Amino acid sequence: MSSTQTTPPPAPAPRSAPALAATARGLARTYGRGDTLVHALRGVDLDLPAGRFTAIMGPSGSGKSTLMHCLAGLDQPTGGTVSVAGQALDGLSDDALTRFRRDNVGFVFQAFNLLPMLSAEQNIWLPTELAGRSRTDLRDRFERIVTTLGIADRLSHRPAELSGGQQQRVAIARALVGGPAIVFADEPTGNLDSTASAEVLSFLRGSVRELGQTVVMVTHELEAAAYADDVVVLADGRITHRLVEPTAADLVAALNPAAA
Repeated sequence: MSSTQTTPPPAPAPRSAPALAATARGLARTYGRGDTLVHALRGVDLDLPAGRFTAIMGPSGSGKSTLMHCLAGLDQPTGGTVSVAGQALDGLSDDALTRFRRDNVGFVFQAFNLLPMLSAEQNIWLPTELAGRSRTDLRDRFERIVTTLGIADRLSHRPAELSGGQQQRVAIARALVGGPAIVFADEPTGNLDSTASAEVLSFLRGSVRELGQTVVMVTHELEAAAYADDVVVLADGRITHRLVEPTAADLVAALNPAAA
């Protein structure tokens, strides 16, 4: 008498955790001492997933800019650890930290920070040339970025010959062209009108969708945060909310809990 054995179906493979572009554990930052001591960050734990657009929000003095500066290696935390692209930043010498930022981190600032004597194209290429990288290796990426940003016909212009929105698009191209692991944007629409702001935010979101870029943006504007995939809300140096695909009502409730 033969028996038939039934092979059970294989167990489903466990879902892998999303890759992380940056992490912070127990992050603390104080300024001053004694009666003037200020706790800008109070033991922040944060994971920033790769390939996402994350906005950091909070009232003035909440610690949002300090958090970004510590994550980007621009400021030294008082306590805790920061890791970016798998590299722990604590313990790196100043020179090593400078090289790491140059090779792995892009920056977009409110003030654009373009060199006035250089053309738009020269401004875009400047960081990668300082890093000793070849334009030839990055040419396809460069062409795609400037076309997407709508500045391909403005590359020979100097910053003074460009509108504010165009200057910020040049700054975004500069941050993206080297293929950084993460781009930090500090109030990138603060000097722009509503139309230019919407264009810049759409381009940042497009870099995430189309280039797989990771973008972390500090903003105080609800309209800007609405473009993000994730929103981190700070108050008094602590994370109070972590929102995924939030609605406008979610953002208002997180920023104004007493009114919710």
